[in-house]
Amino acid sequence: MRAMILFLVLAVIIVVAVVLLLRSRKIAEKYAVLWLVVGLVAIVLAAFPSLLTSLANLVGVYVPTNLLFALSILLLLGVCMHLSLSVSRLDDRVRRLAEEAAILRQQVDDSPLGSMRQSDAGQAPDQQAANGSDGGLDQPVKRSRQ
Repeated sequence: MRAMILFLVLAVIIVVAVVLLLRSRKIAEKYAVLWLVVGLVAIVLAAFPSLLTSLANLVGVYVPTNLLFALSILLLLGVCMHLSLSVSRLDDRVRRLAEEAAILRQQVDDSPLGSMRQSDAGQAPDQQAANGSDGGLDQPVKRSRQ
């Protein structure tokens, strides 16, 4: 009985944590749905442990916890596959954006305005002020990742 209450409390904590992460926008909705389903299934199995036993008998698994472990492993493999697909898509998108940014940078550098900015870049600040240049202050700041 104590174990059932402990698992029920843990399952409720999972659901509450996911809802709080969703409200603070720290987790995307598509991932929150998965974890809410996992939490709700955990609540149902903690409240009615005989369901797992019945399901194990139906499938032909002798020990219900083995079925639970097998289902958990399948769920985690599915999550890993989904996240791998998402990372691959994002990697392609970042590469494409970097290529587009490089092309745009080259077009700006090749334009007459870009060549004027490059010639101003080698001048001293007082010469840049005399020429009306801001010394590249309108250039984006390069930030290092931390």
